[in-house]
Amino acid sequence: MNIFAHIGRATLALLAEVGRVALFLKDALLQGLTPKIFVRQILEQMMRIGYFSLPVVGLTAFFTGGALALQIYLGSSRFNAESLVASIVALGITRELGPVLAGLMVAGRVGASIAAELGTMRVTEQIDALVTLATNPFKYLVGPRIIAAVVTLPILVGIADVIGIMGGYIVGTRSIGLNGYAYIRNTADFLEFDDVTSGLIKAAVFGFIIAVMGCYHGFNSKGGAQGVGRATTNAVVSSAILILAANFALTSLLFAE
Repeated sequence: MNIFAHIGRATLALLAEVGRVALFLKDALLQGLTPKIFVRQILEQMMRIGYFSLPVVGLTAFFTGGALALQIYLGSSRFNAESLVASIVALGITRELGPVLAGLMVAGRVGASIAAELGTMRVTEQIDALVTLATNPFKYLVGPRIIAAVVTLPILVGIADVIGIMGGYIVGTRSIGLNGYAYIRNTADFLEFDDVTSGLIKAAVFGFIIAVMGCYHGFNSKGGAQGVGRATTNAVVSSAILILAANFALTSLLFAE
């Protein structure tokens, strides 16, 4: 019976956490994303989330595209289908790997940063000071981060798509020996507009998840430095899990026959 008691407590704790996230999300949408909008804060967060994340996202996309081209060539060569390398790399990068890997990398970099920053503000009572100064913390802290993440993640993913396809092209033409013109031609012929837009839609959703999870865990941090550390870890883990779950749901929705 103790086993069922543990399962019950874990289930109730999970449902309670889901409820707290839902209430935080309601406040974030109703308060953080309605006027007054702090434009300066949004632009600052766009720089921190988007521009400063570009190197790590670009490097990840480049090496992923190169490795994907190599693996696809090794598999397709068994069936004399080497011409499919370019098209499969382009589809894999734009539909799945580009948005998912960019989302995970940004979650590790930005989600942790947001949780640590807001967590520190919470334990040092800076958020309470904002309330005392008649400044809504959801409008000043949460809203700008959500808007910036939703706007910048699709831009990052669009750049990552180009870099990933370029990585596949370089490996395909330099290491494997594929014809450069044929590679570009196959990429242009098989890649469709919906393939790119589906990845950008996923990126916007992933940006929303990263910002909300980072703000939620940081906003509810308690217990000093250890609490901030827990909030940072929980923000990254929850963002990564939700990104993978949302990717599956969006793939099923966007590419349903």
